[in-house]
Amino acid sequence: MTDQWGRTIDYLRVSVTDRCNLRCRYCMPRGVELCSHSGTLRYEELLRVCAAAVALGVTRFKITGGEPLVRRDCAAFLARLKALPGVEQVTLTTNALLLSQCLGELAGAGVDGINISLDTLDPERYRRITGFDGGAVEQVLTVLDDCVRRGIRTKINAVLLPETRDEPPRLAALAAGRPVDVRFIELMPIGEGRGLKGVSPDEALARLRAVWPDLHPTDERRGNGPAQYYAAAALEGRIGLIGAVSHAFCAACNRVRLTSTGVLKPCLCYEEGTDLRSLLRGGCTDEALARAMAGAIRGKPPAHCFAREEGVTERRAMFQIGG
Repeated sequence: MTDQWGRTIDYLRVSVTDRCNLRCRYCMPRGVELCSHSGTLRYEELLRVCAAAVALGVTRFKITGGEPLVRRDCAAFLARLKALPGVEQVTLTTNALLLSQCLGELAGAGVDGINISLDTLDPERYRRITGFDGGAVEQVLTVLDDCVRRGIRTKINAVLLPETRDEPPRLAALAAGRPVDVRFIELMPIGEGRGLKGVSPDEALARLRAVWPDLHPTDERRGNGPAQYYAAAALEGRIGLIGAVSHAFCAACNRVRLTSTGVLKPCLCYEEGTDLRSLLRGGCTDEALARAMAGAIRGKPPAHCFAREEGVTERRAMFQIGG
């Protein structure tokens, strides 16, 4: 369906949990309050929402968290979602620490793509950013290559942080010899990110061009997101830059978000959302559920206001919203 501004909304990001096995300081620092298990939507409820979304014209779904794979039977849920009539694409965003345990099941379910969050290749920096010790970088790179061998379309997502300012060329080199896209994401001023000053996509691009002078923009559409992709002769994959704040893509935004607690959010910037959990647990019909979702989509604001902090009303952290 279209919103009131004429944008086609065909993409739903679905958070299945607010829990995570990492504690990245810009997303989910230690000591945060987690939702109760009873407050999290059950898989059957999530599937009802997704089926209603399909009836409204949504065909593409991204499963997120928290870390989605910490939730038991997540891979089986993806398989059920993929099998829903009308669903064209199901992808997953993960930190990959649990990915090897369920990669075969995900491949068998026909998952259309996996995005791996990896902000640094330096083990000590990884520990400082995530709070995780124990060979995680090597583990992530091993499962990355397993994804490639299985023919699963795979991307690396790296948030541009002050302490990783020099990392883009090292991370981008993962696209040399692998059909892997490496995407650099501007830090969002949400939750703990409000107090941090990230690195601009323009600075990252300048560092990348110092290594690959022929890096040039392409018109390829390589997913559902807003990344501007770049190619270079020495890179098999592509480099993506996502500057949601400095290079806003609101005019072409095609997405809404479902939190793990059942709030349908039209825009990341604002706290407004529609409480679907109360409807689901109040015995609503599928038609009533679809009407509520349609109303939320129609009410999607024209643009975010991240450049004007006083206008940002969202106070939840990214792990509570869905990354």
